[in-house]
Amino acid sequence: MTEIEFEIMDELYFVTSFQQLGNALLRTHEELCHSLQDLVVRGYVKCFYPDPDTEIEYNQVKFSKECQQYYFLATKAGLMVHNSR
Repeated sequence: MTEIEFEIMDELYFVTSFQQLGNALLRTHEELCHSLQDLVVRGYVKCFYPDPDTEIEYNQVKFSKECQQYYFLATKAGLMVHNSR
C-alpha cells in the first residue's frame, strides 16, 4: 500500500465524499482518482453514487469520468490491510 493509499484509508472509516477527501488530504484530483481506483480494484474500498447510501459496482470507464462525484468507504478487507501496517 502506497503512502497516499494509506492516507486515503485513514479517512474512509465512514462514508466520505471525494470532495471531503480532497480537502483532508490536499492532493490533486488526479492523484486521488488514480489511488482510489487502485483501492477499489483491489477490493479495499467501495463506491457510492449518487448518494452516500447507494453502493455501485465498479466500472472503469464510469469511474474515470465520475470519481469526483462518488462517495467512498473502506471495506473490511481494506481496513485489515491498513491496520496491519
